[in-house]
Amino acid sequence: MQSRNKTPRALVTGSSGFIGFHLVQRLLADGWEVTGIDAQTASYQQDLKNARRDLIKDRPGFTHVQERLETPGVVAGIMQSFQPDIVIHLAAEAGVRQSIEAPRDYLNSNVIGTFEVLEAARQHPPQHLLMASTSSAYGANTEMPYAETMKADWPVSFYAATKKATETMAHSHSHIYGLPITMFRFFTVYGPWGRPDMAYYLFTDAIMNGRPINVFNHGNMRRDFVFIDDLIEAILRLSKTPPVRPQSREDIAPGDSLSPVAAFRVVNIGKSAPDTLGAFIEAIEDAIGIPAQKNMMDMQLGDVPATWADASLLKSLTGYLPDTPLSVGIPQFVNWYRRYHGNS
Repeated sequence: MQSRNKTPRALVTGSSGFIGFHLVQRLLADGWEVTGIDAQTASYQQDLKNARRDLIKDRPGFTHVQERLETPGVVAGIMQSFQPDIVIHLAAEAGVRQSIEAPRDYLNSNVIGTFEVLEAARQHPPQHLLMASTSSAYGANTEMPYAETMKADWPVSFYAATKKATETMAHSHSHIYGLPITMFRFFTVYGPWGRPDMAYYLFTDAIMNGRPINVFNHGNMRRDFVFIDDLIEAILRLSKTPPVRPQSREDIAPGDSLSPVAAFRVVNIGKSAPDTLGAFIEAIEDAIGIPAQKNMMDMQLGDVPATWADASLLKSLTGYLPDTPLSVGIPQFVNWYRRYHGNS
């Protein structure tokens, strides 16, 4: 990407989060100057967020800003002074189940916070604004694999509803103000330093501490699991391909989610090869060396039985497709878990 600065600059929101932390590390390793914004909220274990932040806060080229995005003018002020080439907006209240219990937190962080990012980008346009959405946007769709051109109007959780709302907001800003915006629909991301509310973390913690695991929908689940390093590679490749508003609808390639009226595109980031919940648990058991005790449970409210990404658009735009198997990715997480928690 051609930078307006001598050293390329990226603004990353949610920089102490699971994905943001890994993204900042990769950007710094690649020679970028990075400003990260994170409110360090207590949405899950504060010590884990602090540990991620502490590993990167003193790295050359990185500036940490502890602020809430939804505070009016905060993001605009940072963008005015920093002048980033790209903005990667990852900050959000994440997770399906908690959004049912505390929907206002999701409204404030996901919708109002994203509005502030969009307004800041309108006032101080970057070369490319990239924003995180979710595979949960596909909601009650049963046709698979999920393609970006499918209708996605039936969210089954408030979390998914807020993320779909941000896609619509972003499209309007792109259309009105000419902002090049790419929305990612992440599938199930896992890896070292992951969120403790995610299944792989909960399973590992329970198995290593002799507790049974809860297996929802009696194990009849499939997920398109994406290893964190693959996700970061996909994000960085997509950052180099900002969408361009087409001259006509005929200019849009089949299968491309590019808007006919804006420099706006939605892109799945998935492996395009879902694994069963049984295979997922088996990979964790193999990595730990202990069989799991299983409580077979009904489906949780707001959850879906399967996710499966059609990642052909990602491949056509970047030449890349995530491909790390569970047998490689899960042991990396388990090894990190042991180091972080002091388990032998």
